[in-house]
Amino acid sequence: MKQNKIRAFTLVELIVVITILAIL
Repeated sequence: MKQNKIRAFTLVELIVVITILAIL
């Protein structure tokens, strides 16, 4: 369960980083 939450968080962070890069 912990690994799943960590993986989901990493996925969200990845999307945020991609969005920031797209804006820049």
